[in-house]
Amino acid sequence: MKQRLAFYASPPMPRTTRSPSPGTPRSKSDPGARLGLVSAWDFALHLPLHYIDETRLTPIAALRDGVSAVVQATVRSAELMAGRRRQLRVRVTDDAGELELRFFHFYPGWQRQYAPGKLLRIRGEARAGLFGMEMVHPACQVCEADAPLPRGFTPVYPAGAGVGQPWLRRATAAALAHLDVPDPLPEAVRKRMRLPGLGAALALLHAPPAGTNIAALEDRTHPAWTRIKFDELLAQQMAQQCARARRQSRHACPLPLVPGAGALARRLIAALPFELTHDQRCCAAEIAADLARAQPMHRLLQGDVGSGKTVVAALAAAQAIDAGFQCVLMAPTDLLATQHLGKLAGWLEPLGVRVAWLGGSQGRAAKALALTQVAAGEADLIVGTHAVIQDRVRFARLGLAIVDEQHRFGVAQRLSLRAKGLETAGDAREPHLLTMSATPIPRTLAMALYGDLDVSTIASAPPGRTPVRTRVFAASRRDAVIERVRTLVSEGRQVYWVCPLVEEAPERDITGGSPSAELRNVEATCTELRAALGAQGNLVGLVHGRLRATRKAEVMAEFVAARLRLLVATTVIEVGVDVPTASLMVIEHAERFGLSQLHQLRGRVGRGAMAAECLLLFSEPLSDMARARLRALRDSTDGFALAQKDLELRGPGELLGQRQSGLQALRHADLRTDAALLEQAREVAVDLLRDDPAAARMHLERWLGAGTDWLAA
Repeated sequence: MKQRLAFYASPPMPRTTRSPSPGTPRSKSDPGARLGLVSAWDFALHLPLHYIDETRLTPIAALRDGVSAVVQATVRSAELMAGRRRQLRVRVTDDAGELELRFFHFYPGWQRQYAPGKLLRIRGEARAGLFGMEMVHPACQVCEADAPLPRGFTPVYPAGAGVGQPWLRRATAAALAHLDVPDPLPEAVRKRMRLPGLGAALALLHAPPAGTNIAALEDRTHPAWTRIKFDELLAQQMAQQCARARRQSRHACPLPLVPGAGALARRLIAALPFELTHDQRCCAAEIAADLARAQPMHRLLQGDVGSGKTVVAALAAAQAIDAGFQCVLMAPTDLLATQHLGKLAGWLEPLGVRVAWLGGSQGRAAKALALTQVAAGEADLIVGTHAVIQDRVRFARLGLAIVDEQHRFGVAQRLSLRAKGLETAGDAREPHLLTMSATPIPRTLAMALYGDLDVSTIASAPPGRTPVRTRVFAASRRDAVIERVRTLVSEGRQVYWVCPLVEEAPERDITGGSPSAELRNVEATCTELRAALGAQGNLVGLVHGRLRATRKAEVMAEFVAARLRLLVATTVIEVGVDVPTASLMVIEHAERFGLSQLHQLRGRVGRGAMAAECLLLFSEPLSDMARARLRALRDSTDGFALAQKDLELRGPGELLGQRQSGLQALRHADLRTDAALLEQAREVAVDLLRDDPAAARMHLERWLGAGTDWLAA
């Protein structure tokens, strides 16, 4: 069923279909293009922020302080007032009273325009002044006594520089007046979910008639908003289902698990100095089944800090290598990649696996040797950073690619890894892909982000781990914290001290902390702590992102070997650093960090049987959000519960970081409040793609246009 929207008398808008490049302006002079509004559907889905009620007039005597209203009154006087601040003061009256209008920014012609006797229609916020009720800079227009009032509420749209509300209203009305709106949802689905038709929802949102519950529109709980949010989530879920179908149509080399006790994976399990947890075994079994198929695996392995994801990845690598293929593991930093190299080589090299390293800090001769070994098939497992996807790298027979901290890589990097596998297979078979994340992801966010992937979750920590005790201290107690550090170092214990910045620089607070708090220089803090430790000052090391990779590796090796007792660092130690003997973490300016990041940092301690503590130092004043984060971290060690809290506090964008690929920005739906809609959208997406592919394609085109390219990875 088609519904034609026509609620303004306006000329038709050109182009009612989406441009191949929706974000590309047609011309520099096109105001809509500046806002990314190119097609009629762009305008239709550019929804108002709030509304102005111009449907009724309020007598001047009925005005209330702080309340916006529309008044129709006659000008009594219009005077230019000199003085410290020049202004135009216009006195207007109606049958009920008198109102003063004050303008501080005006054109010379305004005084003539508002000549005595003119009838004005005035909209603004009334306030109590020294001489009665007044409005400052109201919207005014000269009108006739019988001029009709609008029949509906006036929309106020998101706008930008040089794009005014009058132009947006006219352009949107013109687009909608000539836009056919076929509804992709079957009537049975709409009835079951109690959703209005798409055309009716858009008509109401852009031009709500008098009597509409404006509060429900502005807080987005109105059924019309529910329909729009559902449609957006439906498009996103359908796009992911399409991506999954495309991936399942591709081909990979099956890597079946070799039977018998001599299988590399079984020998690895037997050689490990610990027992696998139930969750680790379940995840390993899911991955093993995927690797045995002829379709490429695309699986996310997620788990809390210290849950043991690396050993599960090692088992997957062992299965691929046993099947006669190479495996590559890519990590975002040299520090994390080096940690993986140490663990994997320690487990697999005694079993006969040939391990190679490719990193940015590698010397020319060492890199040339590694490249030769990889190309000749003399390296079974290759560990490295972005260096593993450089043009010079050629694999002999790549069967499995593992990407750690996958949200730190973009789509291009993951596509490059797939291309590396295709280079080695003459029959267009691509490698299996296992991505890992140490940032626990709430179920709602996982569905939105990874609806096209299979997800394996390690929810439980290995046995023997002692929960980390977390305490919160004001910066005024910093000396007491330093004394605690000095005591532990003298007892032979190891400590992390984390600072937010390398050097002093004013930085705008984006996470709810105090913008006036002075961030401590990590180098100055290191100097201070060395002095505080006196004779033991030589046991203090420093590591941050601006150090050369070789120097960072040296410092970390010293700390791992316990030749350093106190490590002063920035967030470069957030992931991958595994020092079981470290028992105290101090985080300075903790109010500056996100909740998930604080949890990741806290996870660097408590990785052995020794009791561990995390001390959070904060600077006053604390915002409500920062206080809520610190309280949540103090009260919980469950990474999944904390990630859900972080999603509620900050939203998905900040939780995962700006580099997270795979999530189209949601314009209208909110994952924090629309989880139930997301569940329903996922179910409807499957049915619509199966039962009405044409309607599904039309819906995707409306919402995403060419924006589904990111799903190719």
